[in-house]
Amino acid sequence: MLILGFNGGVDLIDEMPSTPYKNNFHDSSAALIEDGKIVFAIEEERLNRIKHSTKFPILSIKSCLSSKGICLKDLDAITYYGQSLTEWLRLRIVENPSLGLIADQAPFMKGMFEKTFGESVSLSKFHFILHHLAHAMSAYCLSGFENSLCLTIDGMGDGSAGKVYDIKRSKIKELCDIPIMDSMGSYYLNVIGFLGYGLFDEYKVMGLAPYGNPGKFRKIFTSFYKLYSKGEFEIIDSDKIFKKLFEVAAPRRKGEPFSQDNKDIAASLQESLETLIFHVLKHYRRVTKHENLCLAGGVAHNCTVNGKILQSGLFKNIFIQPAAHDAGCAIGSALYYHHKYGQNTSKTKLKHVYLGTDIGENEDVAVQLEKWDKFLLFRRSPDVIRETASLLANGKVIGWVQGKSEFGPRALGNRSILADPRPERNKERINQLIKKREGYRPFAPSILEEVAEKYFTVDMTNETTKHQMGYMLYVLSVKKRYRKVLGAITHVDGTARIQTVSKETNEKYWKLIEAFGKETGIPIVLNTSFNNNAEPIVDSTEDAIVCFLTTGLDYLVVNDYIVQKKKISLVQNLSMVISLPRYVVLHETVSVNKGGRMYEDHHLSVTYDRDASYKLSTDIASVIKEANTSKTIGNILDSLGIKSLEKRKEVFGKLFELWSNRLIILSAS
Repeated sequence: MLILGFNGGVDLIDEMPSTPYKNNFHDSSAALIEDGKIVFAIEEERLNRIKHSTKFPILSIKSCLSSKGICLKDLDAITYYGQSLTEWLRLRIVENPSLGLIADQAPFMKGMFEKTFGESVSLSKFHFILHHLAHAMSAYCLSGFENSLCLTIDGMGDGSAGKVYDIKRSKIKELCDIPIMDSMGSYYLNVIGFLGYGLFDEYKVMGLAPYGNPGKFRKIFTSFYKLYSKGEFEIIDSDKIFKKLFEVAAPRRKGEPFSQDNKDIAASLQESLETLIFHVLKHYRRVTKHENLCLAGGVAHNCTVNGKILQSGLFKNIFIQPAAHDAGCAIGSALYYHHKYGQNTSKTKLKHVYLGTDIGENEDVAVQLEKWDKFLLFRRSPDVIRETASLLANGKVIGWVQGKSEFGPRALGNRSILADPRPERNKERINQLIKKREGYRPFAPSILEEVAEKYFTVDMTNETTKHQMGYMLYVLSVKKRYRKVLGAITHVDGTARIQTVSKETNEKYWKLIEAFGKETGIPIVLNTSFNNNAEPIVDSTEDAIVCFLTTGLDYLVVNDYIVQKKKISLVQNLSMVISLPRYVVLHETVSVNKGGRMYEDHHLSVTYDRDASYKLSTDIASVIKEANTSKTIGNILDSLGIKSLEKRKEVFGKLFELWSNRLIILSAS
């Protein structure tokens, strides 16, 4: 049985969000399931290059189909991660009557597929699975457990903020429905707004919390919720939360430094979330007697909570969906359909998440590198593992690309930035020059699974725990004698979000860490996702090259190729060709100021955020107007009469900044 699961919104990449409800459909993705096994899975953001993309996942679906060499007609079912799309479509039509009158989800999706893929598809193939049931099945069906308690927690979906399920021998019983007004995800999001953060920034506050003292504001935070018997709880109105916080501290606006009060609020928020989750889990552990726990939903990416659940001993075995956020629902919805209608419903334990785009053979990589030969020095190494390990041991920071891309939010050794985990200065350097993000943010260690217990407080004798350590899901303590040694990956509270690496599931990455260990005595590397702050994790060789050229990375390693940057002249830079991503639009308007004088306004907008606008000078706008032609930047500047060397440098500097922020595309001519 072949099942395509997908999730996300219905706008195409070049369409502006059609409603103010854009955040209802984030992290678009698609997955192909064959007889209960994952054939291919990828998030749309990796392909359309929009972080947390809300767009219809046309590229992800195409990739799923091409991975198997099939068409839509070959599918037995197409599943979607929600049942409330009809309600949303009707709101959409009310706001924009020109969109037509198809307001029922199945015929609408049939039309979307036929429009985007040019292939007829039967209405009977479409199935809409409850949001939290898709979350639950994404975990349970891959856990290997026969019986399990399953908790899903996020912001909201299909009218719920979470569910508790009792699953025994594949029979699913709902025990609890967490109402939207008591959403733990929304509660966390509301409070981080006081700290200058917003949607998708939750993990940043999790990393900030260890710098604070939860005791300072504990009394206030305990007033934000009430705990009841039978695992129930209540969260008070968010307006009251802000009012109380304003009474004790000043809010932080985006970009401002963090005060100690800000850090203490982050710590109190994290503690209160842990209190709520443990309140639910302890009750249902007692009621169901389950020794196994499955977790999914966006809140299940809170690795600090996960680490405390693991170390509490509350459950014997824990399985957390590595793609616990909405992207994982593409897998979950398809697995639910297979679970309900498939002939072979035996569960397959998840072995790895290397489920996406294959980087290809060395010959494929060479073709992409050769396009950039004016800008790159590259050679095929006879022993890329030994050479890369030596570079890391000598302080170099490297972009490392191999094999199939990871499904989910973590880079696990196939699309990673790697560095020596020992010097503390590496943390600051990577945050500032490469990731271009807040300096307090921690980095993860990748360690050979055979020696994990030597460096971290983890029980690797439990097979489920051992396997789960491979997904960077838990924050655990670094053993005291290694905290100073591992300065770049040890957080301020002596913890780290670890990833163990198995020779069985990622032999090349395992061998690299082994080689680094032989050189340094430490079989661990610092691992963070290969991207800057403006883009999703790289997927292709081209993505990797662009990120390499626009960040402070020392080397790029793709398959067996080791790549360096050439020293580039202005003439070479101006030989590049400019184009616009499909999600960027150039606007030019004529306005009148208060004095009655007319002036031109130039700015870029993006199709994933109606409120975002990037102002341009007249010179830069004039250059961008020539985008998507064969003209080089130098040719365009000549035609505009911009001859001065200093002015040409200035223009290219601004274009490079836009390129770094992924608002334009620069390509080698």
